[in-house]
Amino acid sequence: MYRSEVDPEHASVTGRKRSQRPQRTHREVAEELRARIRSGALRPGERMPTQAQLAHEFGVERGAVRQALRILQSERLLTHVSKGAPAIVVADLTRALTGPEAPPLPTTVALAPRIAQAFAAEHVEIDAVCLTSISLTLAIGEPLRQIHAGRLKPAKVDVRVLLPSRDIDLAFPVPVEGRRDDWVHERWVAMRNAQGQVLEHNLLALRATHGIDVHVTFRALPFTPPVKLYLLNGAEALFAYYTLARRETEIDHEQLEMYDAQGTRSMLFSFRQGPGLRDTTFVEQSHLWFNALWETISSELVLTG
Repeated sequence: MYRSEVDPEHASVTGRKRSQRPQRTHREVAEELRARIRSGALRPGERMPTQAQLAHEFGVERGAVRQALRILQSERLLTHVSKGAPAIVVADLTRALTGPEAPPLPTTVALAPRIAQAFAAEHVEIDAVCLTSISLTLAIGEPLRQIHAGRLKPAKVDVRVLLPSRDIDLAFPVPVEGRRDDWVHERWVAMRNAQGQVLEHNLLALRATHGIDVHVTFRALPFTPPVKLYLLNGAEALFAYYTLARRETEIDHEQLEMYDAQGTRSMLFSFRQGPGLRDTTFVEQSHLWFNALWETISSELVLTG
């Protein structure tokens, strides 16, 4: 069964425990509410908790809550944002997330509905360039749910994924001091392999459960991609920058500062083939770029070890 899991420490008014973490910023509040809308914990057309309830839950001032709600309103995820009545989740969430006027949204919000739209085709073709396949693995869960529910039934699925080779010195994630840290590198390799294996397993299972002709192929790049790119059915290119940030992680009870990118939060820009020459050209050139990498400098990738 495929369903979204929500961190149980994140709530009270939606049935979860109130967070004990330090006070959050308005962007962090917006990110959490956005995730709840995306996962269905807050349903289309549903009235949000009051600003007072949200302020109490997140341990922030009402002003931070209002800023968070305005961000989601600007993304067309909420309506009726004011100081009075609670805001309302937009009724047509699919159009808000995937329509021609949809603004750029974080990968965790934007990718799954677009992947689900791609799976409505008879022959699904997905190409991806990324640091790890975690965003794609998470996003594939949505069309899998719809396939198991009988709402989608493609005949064929072809997925190609380009990931960095384990044999290179990654540009990121790396320790701040710039030296190679084998623990950081091996942790990334383990994540790359694990996410790829989950993606491959979940897709190939469709052969046995639904008789769908599925092919999943990975190849290794000799460089760290500074951007992520998803190409859907030859008609849409989804593009995002990996933005680096400095953060701390604990290794053997010691703090290590790293430069790393949170790809799941990267803002995803959509370009579609159609009457607009600029978008059509971007999609076409993205396919040429991907195929050139696939057929020239990439190498076989085995997701083990």
